[in-house]
Amino acid sequence: MSRLVDVFTNNDKRGEKTLIPYITAGFPAYDDTHSLINMLGDAGADIIEIGVPFSDPLADGETIQQSSQKAIENGMTLSGAFEQIEQINLTKPLHPPLVMMTYYNIIYKYGLSQFVAKAAELDLDGLIVPDLPFAESSQLRSMLSEHSIDLIYMITPNTTDKRMADIVHIASGFIYLVSVNGVTGARDTLPDNLEHFVKKVRRLTSLPLALGFGISTPEIARAATQICDGVIVGSALIQRLMEDDSTFSNSQGFISAVSDAIDE
Repeated sequence: MSRLVDVFTNNDKRGEKTLIPYITAGFPAYDDTHSLINMLGDAGADIIEIGVPFSDPLADGETIQQSSQKAIENGMTLSGAFEQIEQINLTKPLHPPLVMMTYYNIIYKYGLSQFVAKAAELDLDGLIVPDLPFAESSQLRSMLSEHSIDLIYMITPNTTDKRMADIVHIASGFIYLVSVNGVTGARDTLPDNLEHFVKKVRRLTSLPLALGFGISTPEIARAATQICDGVIVGSALIQRLMEDDSTFSNSQGFISAVSDAIDE
């Protein structure tokens, strides 16, 4: 059993849901990643998703695109993200489990074997690669599984029944449920057909289900966790980080409010 599953299982035993905030490595400033990991852990994050900035982030909406562009301008790279995670491990070894989100072009350029070896060395718990086609993911998934790193798959409302069944058959860690067809971004409400979508996936797997894309307020997060096991909060947090001061107090307050809301 992976550490990611352990987090969901332990939270479920306590009657709690799982909170997964997303940050972009190197944003707002190059060296902020460490401070943000500490802040998010203190605010109630159970797992933290770290995005590696990319020039063509096809799954991301305007807000995360802006954070990626700023991080690139700050000098952030995959190697830089790895270095920062290494420092986090050294100075705060009991931080929440970390899941890296990156695009396959970055992994390919770095070298597949070298990437997996470094991810294992740093004890990453999971990896999300939104532009890696499912049919072409077996090599990376196999290499990661040798080091107990979960390749996290996304399922969207327009995923076919066959593809959905194929994904849950080999998935590990948790399933990333995309609430809408489209890119990331804060939204005012959850889609009307969301409960049907979540139940459809739940019938196929006992893996934890975490909902992302559009979790913008504590109230929406609480509504989402009535039908799934956790929420992923990205754009709404990034937007607050854009507007926050150097202490990240507003962003911390927002994540604390989400954490409290989903555990009520």
